[in-house]
Parts: sequence; structure tokens; C-alpha cells
Amino acid sequence: MSLAKWTVGLLAGMSMLAFAAPADAGEVRVTVAEYSAKTGPYFEAVKKEFEAANPGITIKYEVVPWDVLLQKLTTDITAGTNADLSIIGTRWLIDFVQQGVAEPLDGYIKPEFKDRFIDTFLSPSIMDGHTYGLPIAASARAMYYNKELFEKAGIAKPPATWTELQEDARKIKAQGAFGFGLQGKEIETDVYYYYAMWSQGTEILNKDGTSGLGTPGALEAAKLYKSMIDEGLTEPGVTSNNREDVQNLFKQGKVGMMITAPFLSNQIKEEAPSLKYGVAAIPAGPTGARGTYGVTDSIIMFKNSKNKDEAWKLLDFLFTKEQRAKFTQGEGFLPVNKEEAKMDYYVNNADLAAFTALLPDARFAPVIPGWEEIAQITSDAMQKIYLGGDPEAGLKDAAAKANGVLKK
Repeated sequence: MSLAKWTVGLLAGMSMLAFAAPADAGEVRVTVAEYSAKTGPYFEAVKKEFEAANPGITIKYEVVPWDVLLQKLTTDITAGTNADLSIIGTRWLIDFVQQGVAEPLDGYIKPEFKDRFIDTFLSPSIMDGHTYGLPIAASARAMYYNKELFEKAGIAKPPATWTELQEDARKIKAQGAFGFGLQGKEIETDVYYYYAMWSQGTEILNKDGTSGLGTPGALEAAKLYKSMIDEGLTEPGVTSNNREDVQNLFKQGKVGMMITAPFLSNQIKEEAPSLKYGVAAIPAGPTGARGTYGVTDSIIMFKNSKNKDEAWKLLDFLFTKEQRAKFTQGEGFLPVNKEEAKMDYYVNNADLAAFTALLPDARFAPVIPGWEEIAQITSDAMQKIYLGGDPEAGLKDAAAKANGVLKK
């Protein structure tokens, strides 16, 4: 759904915000984004533990798949039936704030509570000096590589540059596997392109606030991916594969290299425990530039909640060290809690250490109105290029469309 349509729908429903769905006294309703098969059971365990410690407060969860979450929230807000709390993509937060949907949490946050958080992950939810969300999940991206395929292909170490990655992909292809897994549809298709774009020294937005898609670096990145597709260095049918599809190919030992999040490590341990793999930095470009994608999801309180104090008690509970450790370790995310980050699980985890080392180079989605629409424009352009379209013409058109959104 385009953010323009979402905003229109949200504005149409603003008059209904004062009439939230009837809530029982002491009942806190929460819309939960589904990260994995572990998400629902974790929150059910929270419900039992929290309710036992807080007589008179009941928790009601609804677990929703990510690909329909924004649509559901839009529908619920318009109808005035939204929950008290919801997990959202932090990149959506600016629109919720501008439309007056999100409740500022400053009145609840005490200094000792704020000090629980690693600033890198809390800061994306702070706008105009007010905290509107708390980082329920945090992640970055790095490159996974198959050690057995590397060994068979005579590759001694993971590639440091995209040129080396191409050379390694050719060697892996010669062994009958796919050299580089390239995502071509659905969520984060644009992000997979940014990895190459950032390595060219190009940013999503230029310093003057216009789209970076029309720059020489953006074109070089698109040409890089298209050349790898044309040479058969990726899996076939790139535009038919979303992130999970490429991850599955990697877990099956069919892909030599791919870029994704820490949660793949947990999946490998459970689904492909015999797979020998490593985690390395995303390759650098010709000048040494590189970048990873830093991601946070936030949990927010809606302004029309009838049980804000009870909802805050649940938030306070969710962000204790013990609860954060259960959730983060179960889902395979990075710690957002300072004390949690000191636990042996993180300190001695080589995979997570590789991701943490990349955080200084992390870029977060721009906090601008219309970001989801711009991301979709980018994804659409890349799909056309991956299917054989001209990179220069495709990016020129995409830059013009993105700039049109930016000027609104």
C-alpha cells in the first residue's frame, strides 16, 4: 500500500480516533508483528507472567504477519478499533506522529528507564525531542557465506570488495552452485540494492534532499547487479525470490553468498545444523566505502488508548533485561538493552559480533514523510532492471518519481 493512500485513509479516520473500540477496564490490547514461529508463544508466556504479577490487568494479543501489518493498522485506525499498543516498522513512525496517532511517552519515561537502552537503537524513535516508541527489535545486515562451497572453489576468505565477490561467484558457479543470492521481490528489495549503492559512496538522499537514484554511483550499483544476473552468477529468476526464498536456498547449500540479518543464524542452527557457514562484512566499493542497513522496529502507544497506565506497565515489563533477553535471543536480533548486551550469549557469539562490528557503518531508513512510497518506487525500478530493463533509464525515471514524493 502506498503511503499516500495510507495517509488519505488515516486522515479520513482521524475524526473517529476519539472513539476507540470499547476496552474493558484494565485490559491492554496489543498488535504484535509476527517475526517467526516463536513470536506468538513468547508473548503468550509474557501474558501469563505479567498478569500473575499484576492482578486486575489482562493482556490481549493479536499476532499479525508483517506483510499485512500496515494495512491492518490503517484499517483499524480508520475504524477507531486499533489496539492500545502495537509493534510497527520505525520507518512508519513519522507518519503516525504527524497524523496525531502516536502517544508521546515522555511523561512515563524516567531517566533510569531511558538509561536501559543503547542510544543507537532508541534514537530513531525520538522526534522533535519527544520519544514516541521503544525499540522492540533491532538488527543490521551482513554477508553470510558457505564455507564448504568456498573450500571446493578454492576461495580462502570472504570477499572484501564487490570485484572480489564477482570473482568468487564465478568460481562457485563453476562448482554447480549459485554464486550470489540476490533478492528481487517484496520487503527490503530496495535495501538489497542499497548495499551496492552505499559502496559507491552514494546515499539514499543527496545533501540537498533530493533522491540519490539519479547519481553515477546509483547507476554503477544497478549495473553491477544486472551484470551478475546476466552472467548467471546469481540464482535464476531473481524477481521471483523474496528474502526468505534466498535464505532457504542458502540453508539448502545452493548459494555461496547472500546478505541478510542475524536471525538467519538461528534458522541455520535449527533447520540446517550441519551447514558450515561464516558471517562477514558487506563488500566495499572502489574507494573503500561500504554500508549496512540498521533496522529497528518500535512498539508504540496509541493516543486514543483508554488504558494508558496499564499499557505502560506492560512496556516497562517488556523492557526489563530478562524479558529482552528471552525475546532477542529467541528471534535472533541484536540487544537494545545495555545490560543485556553484556551477557555471555552476546559477548561470546561470533555471528552477532560480526553484525555489531558493522553498526558504525549502519544507515537507517530516512525519517521522512512518504518513505514507504519511495522505497516501493526503488524496488519497482530494480525489478524492471533485473528483468532486463535499461539501468540508466530506469533509475532516471525512479529518481523523478522519488523527487515528486519528496516535494509533497
